[in-house]
Amino acid sequence: MEQDSLPTEVILTHPRRSLGNVQLDWSPQPGAYLDLEGQTYAVLERRHRYQLNLGRYRLHKVALYVQTAQRPLERSFVDGRWFLGDASCEFNARSELVRCAVNPDGPCEGCRHYSPLD
Repeated sequence: MEQDSLPTEVILTHPRRSLGNVQLDWSPQPGAYLDLEGQTYAVLERRHRYQLNLGRYRLHKVALYVQTAQRPLERSFVDGRWFLGDASCEFNARSELVRCAVNPDGPCEGCRHYSPLD
């Protein structure tokens, strides 16, 4: 195993089942998208699993809880983070998982609820 690779178990949240173990060379956080065996998944939760080895706890593997998803076409990059939808709208949730309260499924373009931030 290379130093930069991370043993990761990918777990589908509904219906709950393991999709298998993979080696990742990046650390997906909640809100990120992961392509696995031709399917795209949204990362909902990330849990670290540690193992006691020679009196010290060491990171053993990571568990990613995911759901099937399509990569969003509308994203905004603000202050070093990606958000779903148009971040210039006051109703935008500023979240990687939820677009907004009034039109969560989108699209933002042409939305009748659009209201620019002050």
